[in-house]
Amino acid sequence: MVFRILILFCFIFTLQLAKAQNRFRSDSGMVHFVSEAPLELIEAQTTDFKIIVDTVDAAFAATIAVGSFQGFNSPLQQEHFHENYMESETHPKATFVGKILSPFASGTQPFTLQVKGKLKIHGVEQNRIIEVKCRWTENGNLLAEARFIVPLEDHDIEIPRIVYRKIAEEIQVSVSAELSPFD
Repeated sequence: MVFRILILFCFIFTLQLAKAQNRFRSDSGMVHFVSEAPLELIEAQTTDFKIIVDTVDAAFAATIAVGSFQGFNSPLQQEHFHENYMESETHPKATFVGKILSPFASGTQPFTLQVKGKLKIHGVEQNRIIEVKCRWTENGNLLAEARFIVPLEDHDIEIPRIVYRKIAEEIQVSVSAELSPFD
C-alpha cells in the first residue's frame, strides 16, 4: 500500500513539474535599438521588457514600455524620440504576440526558433516572422536572443525632411532575455 502511495505521489509530482516547465517568463529582458544614419548615430536600451512563452501551445507574448528607453547621446535626442517619433504618451507600449513555428529542442545545444506574430509599434500592427536563437541552461531556464530590422514606415513613424539624414529609415533591434519556468 505504501508503495502505491509513493508511486502516486511521484506521478503527481512529475505532472506538476512538467506543467511548471511548460510556461516561461522574464520580467527584465533587454531591448536595444540602433539608428545608424549618415549624420547621426542614435541608440538606446531598456530592461523594461516582459515576455511569456508557452511551449505546449507554442505561443508567446512580449511587451516593452516605450517610455523606459535610456542611453541616448543627449537629453534632446531622448526628448525627440519620445515626443516627436514614438509619441510615448499616446503609445506607451510596443508588443509582439504570436505563435512559435518551429519545435523546441532539448539538451544544452543552441537551437533556432521561428516565431510569427503581430508586432505593434506606435499603434500600428505588422505581421512579422523573426528568428530567435535559444538554448536551455543547466537550471532549466531558456536563454533567447533575436536581431531584426524595423522599417519606420511600417509603423507610421514619420521622419521630417529636415532631419532625414539624422534618422535611419530602418532601425536595428536586438532583444535578449533569460526566461524562467513558472506556474
